[in-house]
Amino acid sequence: MSVQHGPQRIVCLTEETTEWLYLLGQEKRIVGISGYTVRPRRAREEKPKVSAFLSARIDKILALRPDCVLGFSDLQADIAAALIRAGVQVTVFNQRSMDDIFSMLYQVAAMVGCADEGLVRMTAMRARLDGIRAAVDALQAEGKRRPRVFFEEWDEPHISAIRWVSELLGVAGGDDVFPELAVQSLGKDRIIADGAEIVRRAPDIVIGSWCGKKFRAEKVAARPGWQDMPAVRTGQLFEIKSADILQPGPAALTDGVEQMHRIVANWMKQHG
Repeated sequence: MSVQHGPQRIVCLTEETTEWLYLLGQEKRIVGISGYTVRPRRAREEKPKVSAFLSARIDKILALRPDCVLGFSDLQADIAAALIRAGVQVTVFNQRSMDDIFSMLYQVAAMVGCADEGLVRMTAMRARLDGIRAAVDALQAEGKRRPRVFFEEWDEPHISAIRWVSELLGVAGGDDVFPELAVQSLGKDRIIADGAEIVRRAPDIVIGSWCGKKFRAEKVAARPGWQDMPAVRTGQLFEIKSADILQPGPAALTDGVEQMHRIVANWMKQHG
């Protein structure tokens, strides 16, 4: 008789663990997901939505009889505390860097008895990241310059890239114009109060990912004083959907970094 190890009824409070479990073929274990989940698309049709990001339907989660709830970050600490008090096993990851993301992926894979498959998939992800680095190195060997990039995580107020995004931007071939802020884990600590400072750092490219709100390039271009910014003058204003880059899981390590690399590589070929 085959025995399934690890939790059998999992609630995922954020998208990245849902996507990872689907990739591992373990979606049958998932009994509830975040309402913000869009990857994979089918999860929205197959699984009950029980949480937002900062809030959750505790009664609805308990009714699903989970034997494990997976969450992300200190921002979900209150949700986790309520579930723990109700006797539920809760694991909250707090991944902020690429290494942290890979660590989370391995731990979740191991929890559901898929450590070997998880390692295979992670190895493939790392190999593709190495391939992107090699492509950037080849462009630089041709004399192409790395662009300066402002990644805007929110527009009002301006919030710059979190650490894993800044690191992936570096892999993609761009240089974060606010590297000193990337190490700050909390959004409030990455606020840039003076938009003139962004202009002063002269980014060649602006990438926006406004946490689920549609990026408006025309609004960015119309900001006071931004017309002198290289990115605005040359029309280098782009959006990457937050589900692809601000999800600290498989999406950022694959589709997110690929999109950034296409943007950066095109700039290097045309403007470098």
